[in-house]
Amino acid sequence: MRIARPQAQRRAFSSGSHSMTSFRVGASCAALCLLAACASPSLVERGSYYADTSLHARGADSRIRFLVMHYTESDEAKSLRTLTGDTVSVHYVVPAHPRSERGQPVVYQLVPEAQRAWHAGVSAWQQTTELNAASIGIENVNRGPLDPQQRTWQPYPPEQVDALIRLSKDIVARYGIAPTRVVGHSDIAPQRKIDPGPLFPWRALAQAGVGAWPDDATVAARLAGRDPHAPVDVRELQAKLARYGYDVPIDGVLDTRTRRVFSAFQMHFRPSDYAGDADAETDAIAQALLDKYFPGQPPMDGAPSDVDPQ
Repeated sequence: MRIARPQAQRRAFSSGSHSMTSFRVGASCAALCLLAACASPSLVERGSYYADTSLHARGADSRIRFLVMHYTESDEAKSLRTLTGDTVSVHYVVPAHPRSERGQPVVYQLVPEAQRAWHAGVSAWQQTTELNAASIGIENVNRGPLDPQQRTWQPYPPEQVDALIRLSKDIVARYGIAPTRVVGHSDIAPQRKIDPGPLFPWRALAQAGVGAWPDDATVAARLAGRDPHAPVDVRELQAKLARYGYDVPIDGVLDTRTRRVFSAFQMHFRPSDYAGDADAETDAIAQALLDKYFPGQPPMDGAPSDVDPQ
């Protein structure tokens, strides 16, 4: 015998079934959304919220535009104690004799590249000041000058140079750092710094694709038979170095400030003689560098170039 269910009871039962179905559907959707959030590579969980990284602005560039070379002026143990303190820091330290891991040299990374290290100090290069904010710094374990008169310097061992080249090539490739923006501490702070010194392997780095170096044939052509030690116009040489990137006055005065800049340039590109004189060979090297990395006519007033470095 079939018993008829009251209409009100039928409505209640129907409503309950609908509610249960809705709950199940809602729960399923929530679960799917949660799974989608977990599976989506563009959603980054940051504790109490998610960041959607699926969109990218074109109006941005890398913080890193310069690579700055140093020497530590002490042995490895003292260097690491100093550089892991709270007054000075650097992104990388290259030991004089790096240990090997699976046939590859090991360097120290003390500061993440995304963070600013305190290695450059008061500095300027290519119209950028305070290079800490825009650079990666590399300290090479090296004592620098071995006598007070700075007549002899500690060399950089081949295994250290090899590790430095590997590290530097990786950095300049990842950040697209232009050759003229691979510099020494003495280049960006010539009034107070002399590192990485005259024995630093700038030519070897340039041959490996890191940093700038003039073409020998162009230097010879620009020298044009002049005595390499013949004096040249101080203001013209100041203007060329300013255009290349140095913070130097363009006033024609060979004072202490200008001599230090000339010496820093010579220590980088002509380490056999870095007395700071305004001579023909220094002038030829400077012009050869401008020909190679800043082609075109220099500014008439000797002001720094606004052409992007190559």
